[in-house]
Amino acid sequence: MLRIVEANWVPWASVTFSGARHRLLLELDASVVARAWLVALPELELPIRGHLVADLQVGTVETVDGVLRTAVEALTVEEC
Repeated sequence: MLRIVEANWVPWASVTFSGARHRLLLELDASVVARAWLVALPELELPIRGHLVADLQVGTVETVDGVLRTAVEALTVEEC
């Protein structure tokens, strides 16, 4: 089970790129597979049409009543 508890984004721009900063609060069933996925997530290729994931970070993972809780923050930029 993967549940998005909250999702927010704000526009972002630099001199040469534009995109957005995203923040997701996630809940997952506490399992070895879920933990491994969270560890691997920052290095995965995430295809998003017209965008590139420039940076992705997984926050501290908490386990409460068999549920993993964490925040994921990502920076996406529009493809040129």
